[in-house]
Amino acid sequence: MALSVGKKSILVILLVLIIDQISKIWIKTHFALGESVEVFSWFQIAFIENNGMAFGMEFIGKLFLTLFRIVAVGGIGYLIYRFIKQNKYSDGFIICIALIFAGALGNIIDCVFYGVAFDYAPLFYGKVVDMLYFPIIRNAAGETLFFSPVFNIADSAITVAVIYILIFYRKYLGDNKNEE
Repeated sequence: MALSVGKKSILVILLVLIIDQISKIWIKTHFALGESVEVFSWFQIAFIENNGMAFGMEFIGKLFLTLFRIVAVGGIGYLIYRFIKQNKYSDGFIICIALIFAGALGNIIDCVFYGVAFDYAPLFYGKVVDMLYFPIIRNAAGETLFFSPVFNIADSAITVAVIYILIFYRKYLGDNKNEE
């Protein structure tokens, strides 16, 4: 029996959240901040934390960013529900939106709870744990020339989903006024 797109979405969300949170908690409890281990010359596990924005950027404030993300994830969750009920979007597109939802929720969990759970900040002020580092191209001095961001499973889910939507589901992003 085939799973409905709703059940597939829930399964994808749970799978991403479980893998993301297990990897983050394992890194947080087994690595010192700043510690890294070379797996291959082009891949390292490197423990860093950031305030939750891409590349560690900050603006307006941590609490605002966390609350904004919670509202945005609520909106994405509602979109998933609507898309499933409308039955006019492909399963693949809805799964991509579920990946974005799961990735955003994974990073929100860090921001909301990690400060309290690991005793370094109050509720809503935690930092996002990043650990995947791919210094693919380096110069003779060993400095990374290509691909220096450190990221996590949640970030990967968001990135892969957005790229997949842009390549395969652009038709859903356009102006639909002519269709109505």
